[in-house]
Amino acid sequence: MTAQVRLDIFADPVCPWCMIGKAELDRALESRPNHPFAITWQPFRLDPQMPQAGMDYVAYMKMKFNDEKGIIAAMKPVMEASERLGLWINPSLIERVPNTLNAHRLLHWAGLEGNQTPVMSGLMRAYWREGKNISNPDVLVAIGETAGMDGQMIRRLLATTEDRDEIAMREIHARQRGISSAPTFVVGDTHVVTGAQPATLWMQVIDELSGI
Repeated sequence: MTAQVRLDIFADPVCPWCMIGKAELDRALESRPNHPFAITWQPFRLDPQMPQAGMDYVAYMKMKFNDEKGIIAAMKPVMEASERLGLWINPSLIERVPNTLNAHRLLHWAGLEGNQTPVMSGLMRAYWREGKNISNPDVLVAIGETAGMDGQMIRRLLATTEDRDEIAMREIHARQRGISSAPTFVVGDTHVVTGAQPATLWMQVIDELSGI
């Protein structure tokens, strides 16, 4: 049996290329069910300075891409990749870009229970396909419960400051290590792969790690 290899993924659920990169990785993992990866999702907010209440989606996109023409140009490859991968995202439903600190706290707690990936899938689906505000405690509780977590525990923890500093420190540590974009994949705490890579690349990596 191939020894497990740690795969750290620095990502944010509101990052479109993180969603696409995850979908590509998922395809590779499905084609290689005996893959050696032990996946850990690490916090890396696109905008750590995002106001607690978030920002209006259109205003945020105009701030990043200047105008409607810039937004369309930026989203075109995202929409094309999403359609190719069958993600069927619907940005028109998004009203606000949230501060994702609470979403990352939920991911942290999910990691303690060994079910981070279902929670990340739920966060991305809620935001990109359903236009939900993933900073809202009710939304986060529902996502956690769907992944098998205790909803009452999640709600109780979200009402506190539990693990906020932990998330912030992990983000700072990642940036100090030189991680500057999402998604960033770190294989075996050594090899760094940035951006949404095609499934074929991940299949090749898995085959090499498995000695195929």
